[in-house]
Amino acid sequence: MTFEDLGRILVIIPTFNELESLPVIIGRVRASVPEVDILIADDNSPDGTGKLADTFAENDPHVQVMHRLGKEGLGAAYLAGFAWALQQGYDVVVEMDADGSHQPEQLPLLLAALRDADLVLGSRWVEGGGTVNWPRSRQFLSKGGSLYTRVLLGIPLRDVTGGYRAFRADTLRKLDLHEVASQGYCFQVDLAWRAAQRNLRVVEVPITFVERTAGASKMSQKIVVEALWRVTVWGFDDRVTRIRRKAQKRRAAEQHPEN
Repeated sequence: MTFEDLGRILVIIPTFNELESLPVIIGRVRASVPEVDILIADDNSPDGTGKLADTFAENDPHVQVMHRLGKEGLGAAYLAGFAWALQQGYDVVVEMDADGSHQPEQLPLLLAALRDADLVLGSRWVEGGGTVNWPRSRQFLSKGGSLYTRVLLGIPLRDVTGGYRAFRADTLRKLDLHEVASQGYCFQVDLAWRAAQRNLRVVEVPITFVERTAGASKMSQKIVVEALWRVTVWGFDDRVTRIRRKAQKRRAAEQHPEN
């Protein structure tokens, strides 16, 4: 299966101490969809991940490396990658973890769905999706976070915190990325909500998320707390805005009943 009709495709892979997994993930991506390009966005990994990425870039024109000054977080890495992709004229941009939890073999599913969408989410919680080697506590956290977000923000997405995604370049241009300041899970919620607010076509496709077998998870209590706090604030602000708009319409109707 080829995706020439989608234009130029870039897979952004943020890294921080991914020395063991980087060669594997690059090989799997290149084997799965050979025509895509890869951007390794390395946050100055002390284990030498950035230097290893440079070696791959020297030997494969499909691999590029972005060296960042330090560990600034997942959201900042993706925003920098998005900006680079748009400057370079890519038509499709994909988010993918470096640890193999997002299976490159399922990338064709996301790209195929993008033919009829503006944003495609790889979803663990739609029919056909799932997780491997995840404890119940992580499943509860992920499902609960998505449910909480659906209720507060009113977006009908089953897996709003997932990070395996494919964007059209035009979609990214419409999301006002310069206003995004969130990180971690919250970064993913932020972009999905922005897309929904703009009535863009957001589609979920089932994926199987595989818990990493090498390195350490980047999940932390700080990331979870940030997501809950920001979603709560966004939901409250959204409801206040809706109430004000209804009140304004009601006052306008009362002042001009002939209309």
